Parts: sequence; C-alpha cells; structure tokens
Amino acid sequence: VQVAESGGGSVQAGGSLRLSCEVSGYTYSTWCMGWFRQAPGKEREMVAVRDSRTRTTYGDSVKGRFTISKDRTQNTLYLQMNSLKPDDTGMYYCAADRECGPMGWVSEADFNYWGQGTQVTVSS
Repeated sequence: VQVAESGGGSVQAGGSLRLSCEVSGYTYSTWCMGWFRQAPGKEREMVAVRDSRTRTTYGDSVKGRFTISKDRTQNTLYLQMNSLKPDDTGMYYCAADRECGPMGWVSEADFNYWGQGTQVTVSS
C-alpha cells in the first residue's frame, strides 16, 4: 500500500486549501483513512478521520473549519481547509488502514500506512 499527499502550500490567514491523498495497492473492502498534522516542536495530532462506515471525527481545533471527504470511485481522500489560522501550520500526513476502533479514541496507532506529508504554512 502506498499513500501520497498533495495540495499543501502557503496561504494567508483566513484562506483555504484542499489537500488530497491517493492510496494505491489497497485491496481491502473496508477502510479507515485520516489526516494528522505535526507542527515544529509539537506532537503529531489527529485532524480528521473517516471510515467506510461513514463514521467521521475531527480534532477540536478544526471543527467547523475543515471537512474530510473521500471519492467514491477512487481511493482518494480530501481535506478541505477553510478559515485557516497560523496555528494550522504544520506537516500534514495522510494515513490509511483496514479499520479503526471507536472514533472517539482514534489515534496514530490505528494506522499502518502513512504518506510522506505535505507542508501547510499559514501566515498572519
């Protein structure tokens, strides 16, 4: 399984970006895919996760601003990021696996397949 993110870049506060994640070589009928981010000097945190049962969860800091979605016909995951803030700056990683546990407890440990990351920089 290979995971590849794209769509990062630099934007001013209040702007928008859309990240994409393509997953190839995935043959499971169920899936759980998500976005995580890591800012310099900080731990990686969950941003948004979605699974094949349409369960979805978001990190508290992005609720109401970010939207996770998946193309029905392709293994492509998206993260629409609106009203971006400087605190959203960081490396954004896409992760995938066959399934996740309870959405309220989803974490990095639920995922075995990771991309290399795409940088998002939000200036004030």
